Amino acid sequence: MGNRATDPAFAFGENWARFLKALSDERIEIATRSVSTLVARDLRDKTFIDIGSGSGLFSLAARRLGARVYSFDYDPRSVACTQELRQRFFPRDEHWTVEQGSVLDEGYLATLGQFDVVFSWGVLHHTGKMWTAIENAARLVRAGGLFVIGIYNFRGGRRGTATWARLKRWYCGAPRWQQLAWETAYLAWDFASYAAVGRNPIKMIREYKTRRGMSWRRDVIDWLGGYPYEAATPGEILEFVRRKFHFELVKQNIDCQLAVSEFVFESGTRHHTQ
Repeated sequence: MGNRATDPAFAFGENWARFLKALSDERIEIATRSVSTLVARDLRDKTFIDIGSGSGLFSLAARRLGARVYSFDYDPRSVACTQELRQRFFPRDEHWTVEQGSVLDEGYLATLGQFDVVFSWGVLHHTGKMWTAIENAARLVRAGGLFVIGIYNFRGGRRGTATWARLKRWYCGAPRWQQLAWETAYLAWDFASYAAVGRNPIKMIREYKTRRGMSWRRDVIDWLGGYPYEAATPGEILEFVRRKFHFELVKQNIDCQLAVSEFVFESGTRHHTQ
């Protein structure tokens, strides 16, 4: 899925650039707490690689927590966003490196070494080769290190993963006026769905930043356009990582719908692949 030359792809970097315009100290603090809670390990002087750094917010969070950070992204605009945050908050910092690169490029990855924390939240399912991306990313984990990933949860049925894959592919290839119409319809539906069950949609939008410091509108646009797009059940993720690497599951936060499920694995003293 999503690896053919004729397939459209979502402009993730453009969406992140708009997100940075609304970035506040409060959002940064929330994101920093979310990374700290998910990793649940003292990051001071630890090496932390952010695969698919996007806006750079999680890289910034890790650096604020004391990690030596290495960020890379395939999309040049996303790289520029991460570089902007680095320049804004840690100018001339030798402990935060930002580069362009692909998790599917094994030659590039071979130059990086291994890390105490390999972090990739909501990224590997957008590469067009999700299982290869997961395997390549896991190889960067140092013995005793952590592998922290967020992957879209697979769901069957008419409103499940396969349907959304088709919608996302259509969106990325559609004229801008059609994209805007679909965005407006979906945002209105999402807003109304909260009101329909007696929840205050205005409050929901205002409090959305408590989810890792993110923006409701930017996340909706990312969801509608996020293509290539793959997903997996939690069981598939667990079986794959354990079989390939014998990593131990430390933590999982499972989503029962279509959104992202989180996994934190710990590497043993050696890696095993087959």
